[in-house]
Amino acid sequence: MKISYNAPAMRASNALNASDSKVSKSLQRLSSGLKVTASKDNPSGYAIGRRMNTQITGIGTATQSSQNGISVIETADGALTEVHEMLQRMNELAVKGETGTLTTSDRMTLEQEVKQLKAEITRISTDTQFNGQTLLDGTFDLRGYTDNNMIKVDYYSDEVTAKLYSVSELTIARDAKGKIDKDATTITLGPEFPQGVEISETTDTKITLTGPLDFKMTLEIPDDENGNPVTGTVINPNNTPPDNLLIDITGIGSMDIQTGANEGQQLEIRIPEISLNRMNMEDMKMTTSDECADANRTIKSAILYVSDARSRLGAYQNRLEHTINNLAVSNENMTASYSRIMDVDMADEMTEYTTEQVISQAAVSMLAQANERPSQVLQLLQ
Repeated sequence: MKISYNAPAMRASNALNASDSKVSKSLQRLSSGLKVTASKDNPSGYAIGRRMNTQITGIGTATQSSQNGISVIETADGALTEVHEMLQRMNELAVKGETGTLTTSDRMTLEQEVKQLKAEITRISTDTQFNGQTLLDGTFDLRGYTDNNMIKVDYYSDEVTAKLYSVSELTIARDAKGKIDKDATTITLGPEFPQGVEISETTDTKITLTGPLDFKMTLEIPDDENGNPVTGTVINPNNTPPDNLLIDITGIGSMDIQTGANEGQQLEIRIPEISLNRMNMEDMKMTTSDECADANRTIKSAILYVSDARSRLGAYQNRLEHTINNLAVSNENMTASYSRIMDVDMADEMTEYTTEQVISQAAVSMLAQANERPSQVLQLLQ
């Protein structure tokens, strides 16, 4: 028997320390509910879990963003409901004003009501907001520009590809009422335009180009600096060098709704401008039977414009609702995967904890026994 070094006690102490360490880790898992409490527990699992947790958090934020997008659409569509109602009322007044049984005084009464309805459409356009952002004034409409201050891009459809377009010739002709004459006006489009694009509609200041696959672009030619309608050759192909009109269709300007946890996962919501100018109603009057007939055509076109805008908004809303459903499924599956990596099985861990606790208690007892052994040498020395 040896008394200088108590090897059995040392072995018992090491076993006790190892068991205590396991008990401590088990307690940490049971108290936190996590299987991986630090990177050293499972380095690769910890990295995967952190990345998945980031994804889960991002999905939750994207869901909230998509829900806000639906609220934006509902706000805009609610305002357009009233615009639709006012346009229907204007149409009713225009039809009433066309009949010859009304006097000039009667039509002036119609005109006064129309003025108020037009003013209310303008107010709705400028005052309809969501989170301080105006929705119907063109802020979130697609934008386009030209290199000629006499010509503006008023509107283009979603189907118009974003790029540079050119016009090599434009000569404006007007009819007896001062409206741009669709048949007498000539325009030469560059090769960037699809085949078949032509002038389909004109107003006092606008030319609408339409073509296959729902191509539509409206160019506005405002009055000159003296307030006179522009007429004659605006773009001349015979100049040296030629002064081609360049039209920059940017394809940007819509509201971006984040619909995913990663960069670039967005839905662009286009909210077209709702204004008297866009609907060609600024100069609309109903003081004569002929003006009422013109107003009737203008209002029907405006109703179609608003209907198209509301149809697009409805499609956006349906898409966002599907997006939210998809995000919910992704969040559910991602959370389940994250749980399998990070969460502790409480039943298994409690079994492990009980086992290690018993071993620890046994190690304490054995260490006490081992520490008593050197004292037995005294019996040999008596």
